[in-house]
Amino acid sequence: MQTGTLISLALYFILMIAIGAYAWWKSTDSSEGYLLGGRQLTPAVAALSAGASDMSGWLLLGLPGALYATGLVEAWIGIGLFLGAFANWILVAPRLRQQTADLDDSLTIPQFLSRRFPSQALALRTISAVIIVVFFAVYTAAGLVGGGKLFATSFAGLFGTLPQELGGSDYTFGIWITAGVVLAYTMVGGFLAVSLTDFVQGCIMVVALVLMPVVATMGEGGVGQMVREVTAIDPDFLSLFAGLTFIGFLSAVTWGLGYFGQPHIIVRFMALRSVKDVPRARNIGMTWMGVALLGSLGVGIAGRAFMERNGLPIEDPETIFIVLADLLFHPLITGFLLAALLAAIMSTISSQLLVASSSLTEDFYRLFIRKHASETEMVNIGRVCVLLVALVACVIALDPESEVLGLVSNAWAGFGAAFGPLILLSLMWKRMTGAGAVAGLVTGAVVVIAWIALGWNAAFLGGEGIYEIIPGFVAAMAAIVGVSLATSPHADARPGEPIPARDAG
Repeated sequence: MQTGTLISLALYFILMIAIGAYAWWKSTDSSEGYLLGGRQLTPAVAALSAGASDMSGWLLLGLPGALYATGLVEAWIGIGLFLGAFANWILVAPRLRQQTADLDDSLTIPQFLSRRFPSQALALRTISAVIIVVFFAVYTAAGLVGGGKLFATSFAGLFGTLPQELGGSDYTFGIWITAGVVLAYTMVGGFLAVSLTDFVQGCIMVVALVLMPVVATMGEGGVGQMVREVTAIDPDFLSLFAGLTFIGFLSAVTWGLGYFGQPHIIVRFMALRSVKDVPRARNIGMTWMGVALLGSLGVGIAGRAFMERNGLPIEDPETIFIVLADLLFHPLITGFLLAALLAAIMSTISSQLLVASSSLTEDFYRLFIRKHASETEMVNIGRVCVLLVALVACVIALDPESEVLGLVSNAWAGFGAAFGPLILLSLMWKRMTGAGAVAGLVTGAVVVIAWIALGWNAAFLGGEGIYEIIPGFVAAMAAIVGVSLATSPHADARPGEPIPARDAG
C-alpha cells in the first residue's frame, strides 16, 4: 500500500519542482519578478493562490479535527473566515493594488508603509519586517508540523530506522522532506513559482475535500445514517449553538479580522495585472473558499460517523483526513489525497517563506547593508533568506506534540492585530499619520504576545479565554486613531494631495 502512495506523492513532488523550474526561466531576473511575479498574475491564479496560501494544513487537519472532536459549533471559525475574506477582497484588494503601484512600485508591505508615511519610514520598515519574520517563523512551523504528522500517520515505521542525521523518525523525516520540496521550487522560481504551484495545489485541495466526505458517507443509509450516528454520539453534535457562549462566538468569528493583516495573502492583491481584475478574482476566490470550507466541515463530521460506525479509535483528531485516506481508497488515490494535504501545507509555507525573505532582503539587506545592490544580487540574497527562515521554522516544528490549530491561531492573531488596522486605515483614512502607524503596529503585536504569555486566550479572569486577536485589533485601532489625531499629517501628505482641512493651517 505504501508503495503506490509514495509513487503518487513522488509524481506530485516532481510536478511542483517542474513548475519552479518554469518560473525560474520566466521571472527571476529582477526583484519585482522574484518577489511579485512582475505584477502579471491572472485573476484565477491570484484568487486560488490567495486561497491556497491562506487555508494551509489547517483546512485539512485543524478544522476537521476540531469538528471531529467537538461538533458543528466549531464551524463558526470557518464562517468568520469566509466573511473576513470577502471583506478583504472588497476593502483591501483594489486599494492596495493601486496604491502600491502608485507609491514608487512598492514590492513589500513594509516598503509600502514606509512610502505611505515617509516621516516614520525607517521605523515602519524595520519594525514591520521584524514582526513579519518572527510570526512567519511560527506560522511556517505550523505547516511543517502538518507535514510531520502526515508522514508519522501514513508511513509509520517506514522512515523510523533512518540514521538520526536523515530524520531518525517518521515525524522528523516528514518535516525535512516537506521543507526540502518547498525550498526546491520557492528558492528557484520565486513568487511566480509559488503562485503557479498554489493554483495547482488549490485545484487538488478542493477536489480532495469534495471527494473525501462523499466517499465516507456512501453505503447503507447515506447522509441520513451519518446524521443518526453522530447525533447518537451527542444529540447536539450538529448544532451551531450548543454550548456556545458569547465570548466563544466572538472568539470564533473574529478570526475573520485577521485577513486584513496577513502579508502572504494581501501580497497577491499587489501582484494582480490590474485593479480591473479584482472583481473576477474575488468571485473565483470566494467560490473556491466556500466549497473548500464545506468540504472540510464534511470531512470532520463524516469522519466521526465512519470511525464510530466501525469502532475504530483515533489518537489525534487532527489526523482524521489522513486516516480516512488510508482506510477508504486505493493506494494511488490515497497518494493523491495526501498530495492534497501536502498541497495545503506547502502552498502556505512557500508563500510565508517568500514574504519573510522579501522583508529580510528589501527591508534589511538593501536598507542597511547594500543600498545599491544589483538585481541579481538581491534575488540571490532572497534565496538565502528563504533557506534561513525555513531552517528556523524546522527547529520550532520538531516538537511532535505541537498542534496545528494552536500554532496557526497565534500567528494569525499576531499578523491580524499588528497589520490589520494599519493596512485598513492607511488605505482608507487620509488623516492617518506615521506616528499613528508606528503606534498601531507596536501596540497590536505587543498586546497579542502579552495576551498569549499571560494565558488569557485560555482563561480570562477565571472564565473562558478570549482570542488574542480581539484585544490586539481593538488596541491597535485605538492607538492609530488616537496618535494620528494628536499629531500633524503634514509630513505624511502624499504629493499632489491637499492636507486634511483641520490641519491645513
